[in-house]
Amino acid sequence: MNAPAESLLRYDPPVLVPKSADKKSAKGRPPKPRKSKPQPPADSLLSLRKSITATLEDIKQKNENLLNLMFPPRRWEEANKEWVQRVCSEPSTRVDVVNLEEELDKKLLQTRTMETGICPLRRQLYTECFDELIRHVVLICAERGLLLLRVRDEIKMTIAAYQTFYESSMVFGVRKALHDEQDKVALKDRISDLENIKEELIEKLDYQKKKCVEVKKMAAEKQEAQEKTCTEEIQSLRKNNQQMKVQLEGLLTAKK
Repeated sequence: MNAPAESLLRYDPPVLVPKSADKKSAKGRPPKPRKSKPQPPADSLLSLRKSITATLEDIKQKNENLLNLMFPPRRWEEANKEWVQRVCSEPSTRVDVVNLEEELDKKLLQTRTMETGICPLRRQLYTECFDELIRHVVLICAERGLLLLRVRDEIKMTIAAYQTFYESSMVFGVRKALHDEQDKVALKDRISDLENIKEELIEKLDYQKKKCVEVKKMAAEKQEAQEKTCTEEIQSLRKNNQQMKVQLEGLLTAKK
């Protein structure tokens, strides 16, 4: 296992773990806080200084234990040697905060992270920066640092929930796209069938139109022939009527 990558969270220099070290401590568990020994009555300035020093050491040990719980030590093996690196427990100054901001901007440029949208690299860098700020606050006020840690965990849970929703929506989108593609193929086949039916109906319509024209033509010719026949019959009847009229007039004239 190679050494971990550089992080915006400040760590102490790595320490070589002796092979005879206790296995329980090798799991990254922080040492138990030392119990402060009862101090004699502060009857002198020296005893008061010792009491203050012991109190400061207890506070420092408490902060170290809290930091180790919040940010477990990093462990790795290199050249068959085990190394451990704990989070730095030294208080930070204003200069450290300014340097943190500069280092953040530098890494954002080096990794060419996206300025907007979803970018895992940008999210990772801002997470490390937030952890470093929590470390700063813990060394000043442990309760405030724990509250910020709670806020950080809540943000991570919210982001994880959004990521789950995004992944489920992607799966639904892919499934919907496949379903739509199948429907698209079915609709294309249906369109092809309807176009074939349309062509058949157009051919039948053209045939019926031609047949209708022929029927109209035959009906017109038949009507014309019937009209011609009727006209001839009428003319013949008129001619016969005229002849009979002439004969009738001749008979009446002869009788007189």
